[in-house]
Amino acid sequence: MPSGDQKFSHHVGAEGTFRADGLRNYFEYRDLGIKAATNGAVVAHVIRAREGDNATGQWHAHDVGFQMYYVLKGWARFEYEGQGVKTVRPGDCVLQPPGIRHREIEHSADFELIEIVMPGDFETHAVKGPEAG
Repeated sequence: MPSGDQKFSHHVGAEGTFRADGLRNYFEYRDLGIKAATNGAVVAHVIRAREGDNATGQWHAHDVGFQMYYVLKGWARFEYEGQGVKTVRPGDCVLQPPGIRHREIEHSADFELIEIVMPGDFETHAVKGPEAG
């Protein structure tokens, strides 16, 4: 991405708000201002578990060029195509290759992570699990 397509951004943490209008209803999302600063090329947000909501276990894939997350708090168990079940904990960093089929199995009530995705607007599709072919 050319540097001219970026604007300076300072997202003040104390002013950040979590919203329950993101991709998954069992998470809340706090936008970090990167999507606006990169004209939609990249999105970065903090994601945390919503009280009383649990993962659905739905297999899905994202149409992305890049997707990574870094765990801040708690734990979660994910299953990835070709990789099996992985438990992630604070300090863990995961790169999800474009289009990899995956699902979340469960997470702790305090699960929280930072996620960075390119492009900022991307499609997510429900898919059959790897065992289904």
